[in-house]
Amino acid sequence: MLNQYAAPQAPVEWPVRMGPVPTLASAFQPRIGLRERVEQARAGHATVVLTQVLSGGGGVGKSQLAAAYAHQSLAEGTDLVIWVNAAETQQVVSGYSEAACRIQAPGAAGQDAETDARAFRDWLAATSRSWLVVLDDLTDVEGMAPWWPPPSPGGGGRVLVTTRRRDALLSGGGRAVIEVDTYTPSEAMAYVRDRFTDAHMPHLLDAHAEVVVRKLGALPLALGLAAAYMINENVPCTHYLELLTDSQLRMETLLPQQADTEGYGQQIAAALLLTLDAAQQCTPAGLAVPAMSLAAHLDPAGHPEDLWADAAVTGYLTAHRSRSTAPAISQPPDVTAEQAQAVLRLLHRYGLITCDSQHGPRAVRLHALTARAVRETSPIPDTLATVRATADALAAIWPETDHTDPALCAVLRANTDILAAHAGELLWQPDGHPVFYRAGKSLFNAGLYAAAVTHWHHLAATAGRLLGPEHADTLTAHVILGTSYREARRTSEAIGVLEQVAADAERLLGPEHPDTFTARNSLALSYRDAGRGEEAIGVLEQVAADAERLLGPEHREALTARNNLATSYLKAGRGEEAITLLEQVVADADRVLGLGPEDLIAARANLATAYAMVGRMAEVVPLEEQVVADIEQLLGPEHPDTLTARSNLAISYREAGRTEDAILLEEAVVADRERLLGPEHPDTFTARNNLALSYSEAGRATDAIPLEEAVVAGFGRLLGAGHPDTITARNNLAGSYQETGRSEEAITLLEQVVSDRKRLLGPEHPDTLTARSNLAASFRKAGRDRQGITLEEQVAADAERMLGLEHPITLTVRANLAFSYLEEGRAEDAIPLLEQVVGGRERLLGAEHADTVTARANLAFSYWQVGRAEEAIPLEEEVVGGRERLLGAEHPQTIKARHSLAASYRAVGRVAEANSLLERAVADAERVLGREQPLTVEMTDTLRSWQRADKPRWWRW
Repeated sequence: MLNQYAAPQAPVEWPVRMGPVPTLASAFQPRIGLRERVEQARAGHATVVLTQVLSGGGGVGKSQLAAAYAHQSLAEGTDLVIWVNAAETQQVVSGYSEAACRIQAPGAAGQDAETDARAFRDWLAATSRSWLVVLDDLTDVEGMAPWWPPPSPGGGGRVLVTTRRRDALLSGGGRAVIEVDTYTPSEAMAYVRDRFTDAHMPHLLDAHAEVVVRKLGALPLALGLAAAYMINENVPCTHYLELLTDSQLRMETLLPQQADTEGYGQQIAAALLLTLDAAQQCTPAGLAVPAMSLAAHLDPAGHPEDLWADAAVTGYLTAHRSRSTAPAISQPPDVTAEQAQAVLRLLHRYGLITCDSQHGPRAVRLHALTARAVRETSPIPDTLATVRATADALAAIWPETDHTDPALCAVLRANTDILAAHAGELLWQPDGHPVFYRAGKSLFNAGLYAAAVTHWHHLAATAGRLLGPEHADTLTAHVILGTSYREARRTSEAIGVLEQVAADAERLLGPEHPDTFTARNSLALSYRDAGRGEEAIGVLEQVAADAERLLGPEHREALTARNNLATSYLKAGRGEEAITLLEQVVADADRVLGLGPEDLIAARANLATAYAMVGRMAEVVPLEEQVVADIEQLLGPEHPDTLTARSNLAISYREAGRTEDAILLEEAVVADRERLLGPEHPDTFTARNNLALSYSEAGRATDAIPLEEAVVAGFGRLLGAGHPDTITARNNLAGSYQETGRSEEAITLLEQVVSDRKRLLGPEHPDTLTARSNLAASFRKAGRDRQGITLEEQVAADAERMLGLEHPITLTVRANLAFSYLEEGRAEDAIPLLEQVVGGRERLLGAEHADTVTARANLAFSYWQVGRAEEAIPLEEEVVGGRERLLGAEHPQTIKARHSLAASYRAVGRVAEANSLLERAVADAERVLGREQPLTVEMTDTLRSWQRADKPRWWRW
């Protein structure tokens, strides 16, 4: 694909609830003593960690207690409540990223999950809103170190963590650790009593209830399974106790006491066996055991309900349905999707799972300890069939493109990780299962580049060990590992991996294989990122040629290759070559069916950039207007990419002479960015800076200066006084000071800019030379002509020596020096410089480039100054034609060029042509600019003076 875009986001409506906050269980017990300890800890700590007395499996009700606090916070009107499954660090990053986009945190663009997650942390640290972050089932305490929510500035933020870990590390960072034990005897009895009462079956509570509670260790999870069984089977506590004793005898074989490392495994497993046996007999008969076996290999935090309608799951249930409980026919019919849904409802009724569609992609959940007990006691020996069916189903329900449903993809990634841990090496024969590769690509597409690197590094190592270093799956893993390194800005590591794998893929898979194209393309982009532009272009030219030859010019891979080559040409300053390619890409992308709208938008945006680079502004504006309309439709009017596209369009309006249109658009962009990102965000300052430039272009330098002063101060606070953006902002402010006659202030700023660039970049850096040239111009504007010209002569000499005679900066500096000579009346000194500039730009940029046209206009003006109008006219005719082609017939610069040409015609006696051309220029200026604009007034006065001079004089005698 040429580009990716995230889904549009709705405006923030507070309060915000994020994540699947669990519903409180039936007969939930408030556990008053434990709640008091938690409240005391919350009073003195921003973060409270709920752990458990015994390490391991859980089941003591930590998550339920956390859920109660979350529901209480929602009822109290807390602005943000976010529930994050913290079993894996990448899930925390995904949860933070989703929250950042939902609340439109400054810096969250929806493209890079790790960047967005950091933006969310920054928002938590700065906001005055109230918030609660719940991190449920924290597993990787060390990996969580960069992602702990920060203290709330006003004390309105709270963090609640549940975990099975009991490390001393948990108590660091000002966190309070509260140990959660089983129910007290009175709480356990209250739970059983309330549960039976709520079910309208109080008769189940008999004299042996307390014995049942003791047998199950007062463990909330085990009591929940037992209560569900007794209610569904109408079995009182006395009878259940007899069954439980028999079940525990079975447990001595299935799970010996010495194997019960979790402390509560025996009680959970014993209760589970009774409940699962009962569910297995219910309709749909024979499906409860295989369904639980499959669910036990998925993420306890939840998986999509749609998975159970997939053919892989229904086929697995058909193959493993218990014949003893199935209908007495020779060949039972295949299990249907409806029957699979029915078994979910059955398991939910028996308390074995929770199935709630309100939890979206995490609709089907089961407790981690229940899942472990199922895996350890399951009568289904065919683990390979279980994990393969699960993997097949996960791969089958994965969306084709991740950005269409990022929440679902995050859940599928988590489930794939859990499945991989349970499956071990079972899913690596004869090849690596596709779901592992799909999960890795999903990490990459979600912007989780650090996690993607870890995933693909492990996958490449595993594939190499189990399948061999030259297996296609191993090569694929290395290709995407290298690409992940590149996206994570680890360029040298990317090049190291990709150089090797590109060679291996071409040798082993052939030049036509998609992995070969991907490897070579990623290698070229890595070269470009490393500043090795010519090497990048060499590889991309070969990739584009191969893709077009082997796949056809309209294949998606071929279009992507040509787009990447064109953007590399642009970066190397080869604008015309980029345009030729991009025009083909846009035409092909527009024509080819099945190409996503984001591909076409990206290609048009790149083409507009190329047109602007070569000065073809008349073509830039309509193209960027189309890009803005398309992005608004695809992403919504407030998406960061939409604001960027509108900002680019405004810049193009300004460069096309439509300054008022630019100002209107930029004022709207500034307002949107202030509202969505905040007044102190770097993008907000950039938007203000662009607006200031348009104010200056419109002659409103006094309006520009307050904005530019605020930008300089803001960048100084955010980025530092020596940051390149801060220095550039000071340079722009100096220009506005100069425009309003505050020359000495401009000089002071520019002297600082020159000093900073010398210190940061060195005295011979092109940006340093440009700053010195700007300072020279300020000296001249301040009336310090001799000082300005002396500095310009030094800069010109330095540029020629360091950059060469035809470097763009050298040509610009010499053009500026020539203008200074003209202002001093030294036209004869200026003309040789300007002739060199014209020749250099024609050779460097081409005859049609906007800068070449401008150079011709300056040379023509110099000829005119010394009375060489005949030599000026051919140049001015080329200037008029060039500006009509590049800028349009009604652009102010085109109109000014006609004015100059008309004056030259007049000077050589071509009066009729001069008058006709100036009349046209005046009419265009009145229509486009208005009668009161200075250019219109000047040309009108010139035309009238010519008309008076040409009018016959009649004498009266």
